[in-house]
Amino acid sequence: MRIAVDGMGGDNAPHAVVEGAIYAAKEYPVDILLLGPKEILEKELKKHKQPFSKKIEIFHAPSVVDMHDSPTISIRKKKDSSINIGLELLKNKEVDAFISAGNTGAVVCSAIFNLGALPGIERPGIAIVIPTLVGFTLLIDVGANIDPKPIHLLHYALMGNTYSKYILGKQNPAIGLLSVGEEETKGTDFIKETHKLLNTTNFNFIGNVEGRDIFTGKADVIVCDGFVGNVVLKVSEGLADTIATLLKRELRKSIITKTGALLSQGAFRALAKETDYSEYGGAPLLGVDGACFISHGSSCSKAMKNAIRIAADFTKHRINEKIISEAKECQGVIDSEKATLNNIGE
Repeated sequence: MRIAVDGMGGDNAPHAVVEGAIYAAKEYPVDILLLGPKEILEKELKKHKQPFSKKIEIFHAPSVVDMHDSPTISIRKKKDSSINIGLELLKNKEVDAFISAGNTGAVVCSAIFNLGALPGIERPGIAIVIPTLVGFTLLIDVGANIDPKPIHLLHYALMGNTYSKYILGKQNPAIGLLSVGEEETKGTDFIKETHKLLNTTNFNFIGNVEGRDIFTGKADVIVCDGFVGNVVLKVSEGLADTIATLLKRELRKSIITKTGALLSQGAFRALAKETDYSEYGGAPLLGVDGACFISHGSSCSKAMKNAIRIAADFTKHRINEKIISEAKECQGVIDSEKATLNNIGE
């Protein structure tokens, strides 16, 4: 299995990316293609004196898409960037998956342009794993499509259902629709229409879920539009950082609190591990015709290593083939439901 990794993507590139690739090459049965300026990546590899040269190659990609670059302009003016070249390689089946911690918008635009959508899927969605009180929840979409139609959220539910079953190990994922109330009458017309559409499927659809339900584990998969999903993601990140800062501040106030903190180190370490985004690897861009993963911009080497692991699992389990199959089945159920309603109307 051959996985392409954007060597210049992210705040900590190329150091964290190269180090993560080295760890992955050591632990997993994958070959890794690092994309970026050859001289920079070779210099970084030499720092580590890594013994896995046969499993790690460098593909020269002279241009780098910066975080502030316009996604659409980066496709046209930086065709030789690590992002564009990586997705072209994926399109041509020269690699099995592509991973980048770089400009999310540029990755999404380039993936749509180079790969196109899977048969039966109209719009891709970014899915992230969120830790909860009873495991984790998959939230989709968190930024790929900020103005979707109800059918797009149906496709998100379908793709989230497939990913949750085969990658996250959930046998019959409970799927919820993010809204402002549990009742099916709550929410905008868009949400109400989506609710009706999801009810026509064979999914384990549990109805609307509220924002407070995201971290309780009430649903295994939660679907929403990309605008709302991205706000949820950024608020969650900010809240986690704020709580950590406030807790440290309080624990340093006196000898008693410092002693309590010292005695609770084991619990703090366990909590940090459970809520550490790097444990979950990259976020799949579900719905494009290829295995494309987007990692957090501040990804460390551990996060990049786990992103490679997840990408390998995605390819191994042929997730896209399963999504295509389920899309056909789902459309059949919808068509049958429409036909029944039309007959009743007549």
